[in-house]
Amino acid sequence: MDERLKRAVRCSRPLRTWSWLWLALFCLLSSPATAAVQISFHSKDLGATFPHAFIAFEGTLDSTGERVSGNYGFTVRHLIGPSVLLGPVQGTMISEGAAYVAGSNHHFTLSLTDDQYRAVMRLVERWRALPQPSYSLARRNCVTFVAEVAALLGLSADTRGLMRRPRAFLDRVRRENAPIIAAFARSAGQSAAAAR
Repeated sequence: MDERLKRAVRCSRPLRTWSWLWLALFCLLSSPATAAVQISFHSKDLGATFPHAFIAFEGTLDSTGERVSGNYGFTVRHLIGPSVLLGPVQGTMISEGAAYVAGSNHHFTLSLTDDQYRAVMRLVERWRALPQPSYSLARRNCVTFVAEVAALLGLSADTRGLMRRPRAFLDRVRRENAPIIAAFARSAGQSAAAAR
């Protein structure tokens, strides 16, 4: 083999090694940040549709890579009538379509750990399994469901005076918990930056 060719081959080995190292580094840096599940708190102005207050999830569980997407709200099981004004009626946990969520009032979003997501889903299942009649306009409705979710996540969620006003209730939760909500946002941003 020609001496120049041998020298070129010897010189190209370190270049190939560095090329592989640079490629590996690029792949690591360009991989997506650690994904988290986002929970959003929503209300729908009063009208003919239910629920009036609900939560929505979107994201990926860090531990399994499982994609989660959905929404949950507590409402009456049958058509609204005067019976809901007279006392407890049958309640149910429901999910709505994307158009319903898009047409609602978004109040705030938090990033959840996998454990927090699972805790909220256990709460959803507890509400789904409540003995009937489970819905009470005065004591256990969509606002109290969302309030329990917020409290589970460490937010102050006092329903007094706002049991029948979901939008005003969630506005108050956002206002009274502004520092905590901001901290959730900062920690999510820092986690994503650290993962990059």
